[in-house]
Amino acid sequence: MPTYEYRCGKCGRRFEKIMTFSEHERKPRPPCPKCSSRKVEQLASAFQAVTGKKT
Repeated sequence: MPTYEYRCGKCGRRFEKIMTFSEHERKPRPPCPKCSSRKVEQLASAFQAVTGKKT
């Protein structure tokens, strides 16, 4: 499952949320775990792809 990163616009806390693609489509902005604000923005996340071929 993908991990989404967010930053709260009210308190500035950065947090991660693990959600399925369908959960993210239904609820793209989870509340901040510190202040419960819904004023959050999604951040660009780094990812790693694992393949079967050696390069």
